[in-house]
Amino acid sequence: MKNVLVLCTGNSCRSQIAEGYLKQYLNGKAVVFSAGVNNHKINENAIKIMKEDGVDISTQTSNHIDEYKNINFDYIITVCDHAYETCPAFYSNESTTRIHKNFFDPSSSNNRSNIEKDFRKCREEIKKFCYDFSKKFN
Repeated sequence: MKNVLVLCTGNSCRSQIAEGYLKQYLNGKAVVFSAGVNNHKINENAIKIMKEDGVDISTQTSNHIDEYKNINFDYIITVCDHAYETCPAFYSNESTTRIHKNFFDPSSSNNRSNIEKDFRKCREEIKKFCYDFSKKFN
């Protein structure tokens, strides 16, 4: 069984969305974790927008990367530039595949009237990315 870590700055939105989809797509093929270089409470809008798509992330937890320092990851996926730039090298080894995709952070949107639209857009981009990634396991 492979270990997959999704890493973001705060582990509150994008990495939580990715964790939810990857757990669904890789069920029985990989153990999926998410963490942040900092950790914050899971964004309520992320929970709501995922529930719209039939994925419940409300029981996931926000974790700090240090909690997983003793796990050998086969894949580390960074979903924001800050995490990519600050992810400590010792969290991977020679056999770890690093993948980076910078997704827009909908929680940083200044346009509150479009917040749900921004979250949906981000969700759909992450969903496609996770689906494409999961094909590596077939």
